[in-house]
Amino acid sequence: MEITIGVQNLPRELVLESDQTADEIAALVAAALAGTTTLELKDSRGRRIFVPTASIGYVEIGSEEQRKVGFGTI
Repeated sequence: MEITIGVQNLPRELVLESDQTADEIAALVAAALAGTTTLELKDSRGRRIFVPTASIGYVEIGSEEQRKVGFGTI
């Protein structure tokens, strides 16, 4: 699952891969924006990413469907 976070006053986005589902990530983002001071996510390598909620411009959650790779016939 690819997650893109736009941070205010930064020209680049934060992009990370996570093993969490889209619903789990959406719940974490909603909870962080509702009351906590930081958004905490864990990427697919086990690293923890903390983003101050006051700095979040937007969060884009990718689709859970994996892209097909290779050549095949339908």
